[in-house]
Amino acid sequence: MAAFPEVEKICYEGPDSKNPLAFQWYNEDEIIEGKSMKDHLRFSVVYWHTFRGNGSDPFGSATMVRPWEDGTDSVENAINRAHVAFEFMEKLGAPFYAFHDRDVAPEGATLAESNQNLDAVVAVLKEEQARTGIKLLWGTANMFSNPRFMHGASTSCNADVFAFAAAQVKKALEVTKELGGENYVFWGGREGYQNLFNTDMKREFDNLGRFMHMAVEYADEIGFGGTFLIEPKPKEPTKHQYDSDAAACINFLRAYGLTDRFKLNVETNHATLAGHTMMHELDYAGHQGLLGSIDANTGDLMLGWDTDQFPTNLYLTTEIMLMLLKHGGVAPGGTNFDAKVRRESFEPIDLFHAHIGGMDAFARGLKIAAAIRAAGQVDAIVKDRYSSWDAGIGARIESGTESFKSLEAYMLEKGEVAPNQSGRQELLENIINTYL
Repeated sequence: MAAFPEVEKICYEGPDSKNPLAFQWYNEDEIIEGKSMKDHLRFSVVYWHTFRGNGSDPFGSATMVRPWEDGTDSVENAINRAHVAFEFMEKLGAPFYAFHDRDVAPEGATLAESNQNLDAVVAVLKEEQARTGIKLLWGTANMFSNPRFMHGASTSCNADVFAFAAAQVKKALEVTKELGGENYVFWGGREGYQNLFNTDMKREFDNLGRFMHMAVEYADEIGFGGTFLIEPKPKEPTKHQYDSDAAACINFLRAYGLTDRFKLNVETNHATLAGHTMMHELDYAGHQGLLGSIDANTGDLMLGWDTDQFPTNLYLTTEIMLMLLKHGGVAPGGTNFDAKVRRESFEPIDLFHAHIGGMDAFARGLKIAAAIRAAGQVDAIVKDRYSSWDAGIGARIESGTESFKSLEAYMLEKGEVAPNQSGRQELLENIINTYL
């Protein structure tokens, strides 16, 4: 029995469409810079918010109306939910999805029971993937909800918790491989600290690096060749998370010799919590060669926490797509809607409205970014601003042939620097506005 009987397959109808259940901008077959929209954007639906979110918050109980739920945390209900999830994703036209192990199957009384529950649901997910052609973008393990992880997982002061986390990731890697997952994500969860007086930071970092190497070793053992991704986040739930931003994550990967197997999954709301823009985080990860995937959402700048709202701001999606095009895209990563409908948007149909809006916003951002790049006006201004580095003393500095002594001699002879050029910030902002 259909969970969304009133919804047909969501189709592209163009910018003039007034149909709220149609795409105005996301035309998956449209070619942009030599590649289809579908291949550029690689949209993914998340299991946790979309199919497990209930609308509760610290001040109120669940609000979501989900007729397919029977009120139990049983394997049978989880299997039924999997069928609903694939009906939704098939009608939406999303090519990928992502999940934590505990999203798709209930945790049992023991690790063995949890693994059995997961196996039962994974069998259904595998059947649904074969039926629909929808693929797994990435899998991961929830190592933050259960009270055992109160001090963290791989960074816990309790060695047994490290061992349990290792066993849980082992299983999650196995099912990710079984389902053909293209990536595996580590989100820090509670990997961080609340108070340094009771924390051995070096030991926790060393154990975190040790854990990641174990994951790589086991992936090689079972033949999982997907990309490992770390997702930066500065705080929440811990006061300070070890994966605080792109720079911190990349420093960790280099320090522990993991850059050959890991990249970053960068999220907008996490970037703003770190005091950065998404554009900054993407450009930093991109020019380091470690941009792997993105979580597509946004926060509310008036609220200092992780609100995970659907992205509809065209400036944001344009900035993101400028960076993704600049750095060659995100495949085998994707654009993963780690976003949830608002607590007040409680009807099932709101799930469609939210995803359609987000997909259209990114499709339009892609088109705008491509147009900006094709015109070349912004790139020309940037190139001109740095023209002193393309010849003369700048070129010699960048080639490594100059030293402090030679540069002192250069300036003693020249006497004063060449005049600075305007940054043209307002002009650049005006140019971007002409495309929106």
